Amino acid sequence: MKTMKLKLILLFVCCNAFLLKASQVDTVFVESESMSKSIANIVILPDSYASQKESFPVLYLLHGAGGNHTDWISKVPAIKEYADQYNMIIVCPDGNATSWYFDSPVDEKMRYETYLSKELTGSIDKTYNTTATKSGRAITGLSMGGHGAFYLAFKHQDIWGAAGSMSGGLDIRPFPKNWDLSKRLGDYSEYKENWENNTVINLVYKLSGDSLKLIFDCGVDDFFYDANKRLHEKLMERNIPHDYTERPGGHSWNYWTNSLKYHLLFFSDYFNQ
Repeated sequence: MKTMKLKLILLFVCCNAFLLKASQVDTVFVESESMSKSIANIVILPDSYASQKESFPVLYLLHGAGGNHTDWISKVPAIKEYADQYNMIIVCPDGNATSWYFDSPVDEKMRYETYLSKELTGSIDKTYNTTATKSGRAITGLSMGGHGAFYLAFKHQDIWGAAGSMSGGLDIRPFPKNWDLSKRLGDYSEYKENWENNTVINLVYKLSGDSLKLIFDCGVDDFFYDANKRLHEKLMERNIPHDYTERPGGHSWNYWTNSLKYHLLFFSDYFNQ
């Protein structure tokens, strides 16, 4: 009987220790004045958030086309453990299924560049104990979100100090009929300038030295592989430091689940430098 009681006590202690040491997941709605609507975001707080006095770095993690703010937490639930492991806040915004994370020049209702770079980051910094400088912010994402992360970070280097892309659509021009891009930029044949001005590979000129820490990768079987390889070559030509990896794999959650581990380590090193 004593042995059984001891086992039950140990089980109770272990269970409570587990519950106490677990990240907190919130769904936070942020009002976007630029789009006149409330937008949902997943916010993951590390287990140390309640007790730590020092501010926390924030990683913004973007979903791909057809997805929403719940994609990462539902497809890769381990991100809750990563928030604990790396002691960072992780924010997964809803970027609309096909916003591509820019301010559309043809649709005034699509202003996701303004939302991410001003409204959301400002709200997160006001609501949580964050390191509210570029040294405490990083951004990455998959596919459309990889494009979005680089697009936003290249254009707003005062907001984000590090950026990543997983299987990112880093040159959207070869896909004029895909993923509602023509709804966001206009038909390529008529609005070519919109496409040229809003594709990541054409924004390299905004980079200088290592002012923005970069990591990106793509599977060799991915339809975005060629664009990623070309961006890598362009950065090499211009002596822009970056981490670039090619590995086996296609456009899949198996690939992104693995890829995220490398990005988190990279950002953790950046935050702790």
